[in-house]
Amino acid sequence: MARYTGPKAKKARRFGEAFTTKDSKVLMKRNYAPGVHGQSQGRVSEYGTQLREKQKAKWTYGILERQFRKYFEEASKKKGVTGDTLLAILESRLDNVVYRLGLAETRAQARQIVSHGFIVVNGKKVNIPSYRTRVGETISINENKRKAKYIETLKQKIKNVKTQEWLELQAQELTGKVLSTPNPEQIENRINTQLIVEYYSR
Repeated sequence: MARYTGPKAKKARRFGEAFTTKDSKVLMKRNYAPGVHGQSQGRVSEYGTQLREKQKAKWTYGILERQFRKYFEEASKKKGVTGDTLLAILESRLDNVVYRLGLAETRAQARQIVSHGFIVVNGKKVNIPSYRTRVGETISINENKRKAKYIETLKQKIKNVKTQEWLELQAQELTGKVLSTPNPEQIENRINTQLIVEYYSR
């Protein structure tokens, strides 16, 4: 899967938000956009604000434009609030669920362990990060990978993980379950989906 591989700290500074623990440290030192004019940016237009929010969502979930637009078009065809539906689609991606369960510290790391065959869904190995999880599905660590050094470290870290209401985690077994379709109230969401809807509706 194609994805952004450039400097991650620059993205955090561009959007003024920390996406990882390292980003928080960077923003404490340089809480302004990168570049020569980073500290003296002028007023952003309505279009610019909408574009920025779309870019932030893409970066947050590690998705490129073509796939993100596809998700938006799917959300716009379904009943209900388009922005909420889009958010639910993004959250249901396997890499995001693995991250939300605490099986990975970042979404980027989640994509990596999914791609490397560490994750099974309902007992079957799934190595596609964009796989759409469904209510009732169980996500766990592949038995063949449980002796890996990463998993040994994970066993200690996951004890302190607190999942969101739409997910259930059995930390000792390194297993999680999708309990429901996530809604905005259940998600720690910093994305204004209405601005994204307005962007694509222009």
